[in-house]
Amino acid sequence: MVRPSTKKELLQATAAKYGELCLFIESLTEKELTIVFDFSADGKKKEARERDKNLRDILIHLYEWQMLLLNWVSANQEGKKRIFLPEAYNWRTYGQINMVFWEKHQETPLEEAKKLLKKTHRKVLKLVQQFSDKDLFEKGIFDCTGKTTLGSYFVSAGPSHYDWAIKKLVEGTS
Repeated sequence: MVRPSTKKELLQATAAKYGELCLFIESLTEKELTIVFDFSADGKKKEARERDKNLRDILIHLYEWQMLLLNWVSANQEGKKRIFLPEAYNWRTYGQINMVFWEKHQETPLEEAKKLLKKTHRKVLKLVQQFSDKDLFEKGIFDCTGKTTLGSYFVSAGPSHYDWAIKKLVEGTS
């Protein structure tokens, strides 16, 4: 995936990758929709093996990261200076928040997870519309983004994360 560098590219990539994810999910059999994934051979990240156990888990992961993005942008737009991750976490410990999200949603049905992600996906696209190319892709525009751009957060929570999900689902259902 070519990393978006304009608002138009960001909107297109987000919509395209979400569409790709939805098409993949629609292609799954009833068994694949509820299959328990086995990533035990993946020695990279232990917490990912523990949490990404089915389609619902992956959709919830996407939803919760989009909620982080939406809440972070909203707070900062309202003048409430806030960092992206909740205070108890940082970029070295963010794996722990993934486990919190996973635990929080163990009773969430798959259909609800699909609805939640669809809702945040639409909100993310709508939020992107509020910003210019400069706002999204120039460094130093917003204090809350530090040394990166606002657009990089949208890319991470959108098309890049959708791409990750598709790869996980392909691996999990193969």
